[in-house]
Amino acid sequence: MNKFFKNKSILVTGGTGSFGQKFTEIVLKRFPHIKKIIIFSRDEFKQFEMQKKFCKLDKKKKLRFFLGDIRDLRRFKIALNDIDYVVHAAAMKQVDTAEYNPIEYIKTNIIGAQNIVEVCAETKSIKKVIALSTDKASSPINLYGATKLCSDKLFIAANNFLGSNKFTVIRYGNVAGSRGSVIPFFIDQAKKKTITVTDKKMTRFNISLAESVNLVIWSLVNSIGGEIIIPKLKSYKILDLAKAICNNCKIKFIGRRPGEKLNEEMIAADESSIKIDMGKFYILIPQNQKKNFLKLIDKSKGKVLPNNFEYKSGQKNFLNQNELKKIINTFRV
Repeated sequence: MNKFFKNKSILVTGGTGSFGQKFTEIVLKRFPHIKKIIIFSRDEFKQFEMQKKFCKLDKKKKLRFFLGDIRDLRRFKIALNDIDYVVHAAAMKQVDTAEYNPIEYIKTNIIGAQNIVEVCAETKSIKKVIALSTDKASSPINLYGATKLCSDKLFIAANNFLGSNKFTVIRYGNVAGSRGSVIPFFIDQAKKKTITVTDKKMTRFNISLAESVNLVIWSLVNSIGGEIIIPKLKSYKILDLAKAICNNCKIKFIGRRPGEKLNEEMIAADESSIKIDMGKFYILIPQNQKKNFLKLIDKSKGKVLPNNFEYKSGQKNFLNQNELKKIINTFRV
C-alpha cells in the first residue's frame, strides 16, 4: 500500500473539517512518498489554523491549501490540476439547520456534488473519487439526508457514462468526537450536571475518526467504482452514553429535533441495490454492475444477502457502559 501513493496527489474537499485533518495527519505519517495533499475549502481562517497545526509534521511541504467552494465549478476545476485522487468530505450537515435553510444545503450537497462529478469525469488524471456519505441518506426523513441521497445517486450513476468506473461512496454514521458530535457535547453539558437527551430509546453507531480514515484509504486502493461501502460497526444507546459520561447527572428529555431519526440506518430493507457481506464491511452495488465485482466478491469470500436485509443501530451488538467510558476518556481534557 505504501507504494500505491508514491508520487501521487490527493485533493480533499472540506479538508479543514474533523475528517480532513485526521486524514491529513495519517496520510502524512504513513505515506512519506506522497507527492502532495491539497486542502480545498472555503474558510480562510480554518486553513490558517490547520497550516499552523501541521507545520511540524509537514516538514517536506507536501500540504497545500486551496481556497474555494465546491459550488464554484470553475474554481474547483482549477484546483484539480495534477491531482490523482479526490476525497469528497465537504458538506453541510446539521439536520435541524437544514430544515430551515434547504436551498443552502441543496447548493452545497447536491449542486456541489454535481460539479465534482462533472469535472472529475472529464479530468483524465483523476483515477478515483471517494465521496463520504451518511446513514441519513438511507431512507431519508430529513432535508439533509435527502440531499446526501441525491449526492450518492450522482456519484454512483456517474460511472455509467465513463469508460471506466472511478466513483465510490462510503456511508457511515456519526463520527465519535467530530465537530458537533454528541460525545463532546455531553461532556460539556456534564459540567453543569444536566445532560439533555432527545429520546431515551435513541441509538447511534460508533466509528472513530481513525477508523473512517482507514476505510477511505482502503477504498482508494481497493474500490472498484460504483459501490457504496458500509463498515460493520458497534452501536450504543444514547441513554447509556449519557450515563457513562456522568452517572450522577440529571437527564432531561427534550424531544426529538426536526428531522431526527430514532435509530441510524445504513442499509434499508427495501434497498434496491444488491447487498453483499464482505466480512468487515458491506457493499451495495447496482443490479447492472454485479459482473464488475465478481473477482472482488470471490477474493473476499463475499456473500450475497437477502433482499430484505437491513442494518440499523437499533439492532443488537451494543457497546456497554465500560466500553463507552474507554471511548469517552479519549475526549476528556
